[in-house]
Amino acid sequence: MTQDHNTYFNTVDWAQLQKDHPIGDAFVTFAKKSKDEIRAHQEKLFARCVARAWQIPFYQRLWGDAGVKPGDIKGLETLPSLPMFDKQDIMASIALKPPFGDFGGIDSMKGGRPPIIMHTTSGTTGTPQVLLFGAKSREAQNLLLGRLYRFQGLRPDDVVHSVYGHGMINGGHYVREAVTHWSSAIFMSAGTGIETRSARQVELMRDFGATVIVGFADYIKKLARVAIEQGIDPVKDLKIRMISGHLGREDKQALSDSWGGVDCFDWYGVGDTGCIAGEGPDRDGLYVMDDAQYLEVCGIEDGKPVADGQEGDMVCTCLFKDDIYPIIRFNTHDVTRFRTDTSSIGINFKRIEGFLGRSDNMVKIRGINIFPQAMGPLLEEIDSFAGEFICKAVRDGSGRDDFIVCAEVNGDTGAGEVAKYKALLKQKIGIDCGIELSGPGALADLTQTEQRQKPIRLIDERFA
Repeated sequence: MTQDHNTYFNTVDWAQLQKDHPIGDAFVTFAKKSKDEIRAHQEKLFARCVARAWQIPFYQRLWGDAGVKPGDIKGLETLPSLPMFDKQDIMASIALKPPFGDFGGIDSMKGGRPPIIMHTTSGTTGTPQVLLFGAKSREAQNLLLGRLYRFQGLRPDDVVHSVYGHGMINGGHYVREAVTHWSSAIFMSAGTGIETRSARQVELMRDFGATVIVGFADYIKKLARVAIEQGIDPVKDLKIRMISGHLGREDKQALSDSWGGVDCFDWYGVGDTGCIAGEGPDRDGLYVMDDAQYLEVCGIEDGKPVADGQEGDMVCTCLFKDDIYPIIRFNTHDVTRFRTDTSSIGINFKRIEGFLGRSDNMVKIRGINIFPQAMGPLLEEIDSFAGEFICKAVRDGSGRDDFIVCAEVNGDTGAGEVAKYKALLKQKIGIDCGIELSGPGALADLTQTEQRQKPIRLIDERFA
């Protein structure tokens, strides 16, 4: 048996990787190129991805069933005519050829199986999905996130406190690799509240002089409250100057204020694709990483591209994934819209509003489409809101559907306060909602904030 190993680090052409996807000052220079120059770069990378995809049974089946032949894909303009795929198609691939499926193209690589990184999704929307990365595409993902952190202001002297989860979940490992491989900052992988209890996390930030927090906004806000409970002033005793995470429609000002007015940056990506878009120093929309990700916004009902400024599903083509698991038209089922105004800092990459909700988590109540995730920023308008909420969709004996918002509040939970919340949501979403108020911490078992990277925001009891 041979002992020769084609190792992870020997597989990557590091110079070419940084030429294809510049980082630091070189990134800013590239992002200010003309749209025609950026498009030419995209087309070159896309051609490599298509050539690789045709070698893989998953795409042979997906495209073949749609009547697509190899010569039919002329370039990026062909994308709207190609079929999308989503998590359910990947799960079907795994069922067809367990345990890894045939979507990765492992068996079609010359010279035997290459170095592969395997993780899974968190299972927020169902059964966890296998995630496969080749060395080159993994490092491209790492570079894109490391680049974004640096674009947002991460400095070599920073100490980064991460609350992303580990285990089989991709998030914590991927973020650690991004910071340690592509920045000079010190990284602390604290993880979730289960991995390192919240009170201890606050002590670690104090003892090691953390200056940056990365993770999901809900838990980062919780840590500020825990610090106060521990007698630690999150402003005077801690030195946090920057937060970068997944804010969705969260009120960034409230998150910033809880940490003493620090700069808060939003970014978006999913486990399959890595970082797709993120805010820059202007904090005015999320810049799509156009040299690496080709993003479409498509209608939730018909799947057709929508006009800029209209909401739809994010459909992503990863221009760097030409090794393991090429991604061409992956429907994330996350909703956004393209910005139509011009970047104030001269960047010619497209911009999106950010995460506006999940189309497969959307509920229709009496003719109104409601995204449960969007309730948080609305509730923030009332001072008593304590930051945690969960929604319920219920159906009574007559078949009438109702939407109930359960929220944690500080202080009064009586009828007067309930009426205030009901009036706000009636104004914002157009229907009467049920309101259930409780004190801080009461919803923890339902939202599972301590256990999950992404808290649960909807319990649909209509079909139970």
